[in-house]
Amino acid sequence: MKTTYTVSVIICAYTQERWDVLIAAIDSVKRQVVQPQEIIVVIDHNPPLLKQARTQYSDCTVVGNAGPRGLSGARNTGIAVARGELIAFLDDDALAAPTWLQKLCEPFADTAVLGVGGVVHPRWQQDEPAWFPEEFYWVVGCTYRGMPQKSAVIRNPIGANMCLRREVFEVVGGFRSEIGRVGTRPIGCEETELCIRANNHWPERVFLYQPLASVEHCVPSTRANWHYFWSRCYAEGLSKAVVTHYVGAKDSLASESTYTRETLPRGVVRNLAQAVSRGTFAGITRAGAITAGLVVTATGYCIGRIFSDTSVSTANPAVAQRSQVEVQSV
Repeated sequence: MKTTYTVSVIICAYTQERWDVLIAAIDSVKRQVVQPQEIIVVIDHNPPLLKQARTQYSDCTVVGNAGPRGLSGARNTGIAVARGELIAFLDDDALAAPTWLQKLCEPFADTAVLGVGGVVHPRWQQDEPAWFPEEFYWVVGCTYRGMPQKSAVIRNPIGANMCLRREVFEVVGGFRSEIGRVGTRPIGCEETELCIRANNHWPERVFLYQPLASVEHCVPSTRANWHYFWSRCYAEGLSKAVVTHYVGAKDSLASESTYTRETLPRGVVRNLAQAVSRGTFAGITRAGAITAGLVVTATGYCIGRIFSDTSVSTANPAVAQRSQVEVQSV
């Protein structure tokens, strides 16, 4: 049974405004108990940032996104140059715990495991808003209430903290650029679609959640407000509609059905009970945010379903093929 692997860590960045947290993210990988074979930093169509990153990190592989603008294209560019047997992804505004990579890779001793995702804790730039429900931590890219408390099989990991076998990309292709985030546009779910595609190809194999593999995700004040909450919920609905277009509603909404039927009602009841027992208004606002978030997300999904068939390309992703991704060297 194989227990050690070569690992490539990919970090994608697009703006100089997050330079300080990018430095912190890269440095957190360099401090790992188990060192990766390489750290690959992919800059998304930003020549000044590319030059700056190459100057600062000559000991890393720093390349420009050779694909379409956006997170999916950047990740696929990193995959195309990666040499590791396992490929790990860390957001440019996330900080990995020292044992992150070690714990993330341990489950791969089981050959049935295609990929592993870890826990993502919010690191609020300011105090966490009292109205923000834990059930909606996914709005800020973090592990939310309702996810397993221990290692368990999941449909897909959170993109800020995940590791997949190279085999996944070689066989089923890369991330779809039609789905991934572009700049500040909060459209996502590209990892959801990829993992469903992989599970359809290998129904006997799994993705695992490993809560011991921990990172902190920086949450700036610009994301800790009602406007971002609504826009991110709406965008999530649109994203799920696009994923449904590719893989069908049964697979793309399996986890969401349980979340909607069980997690959210429990969240409403718990927060209302807290409001009564503690005599505070915060519980009421959190319960209201859960209800409103569900409505907004469902609205985005319905609108996305109406337009997805005519607005989304059905071309197969070929970005995982090295011959189709030419990495820029300038």
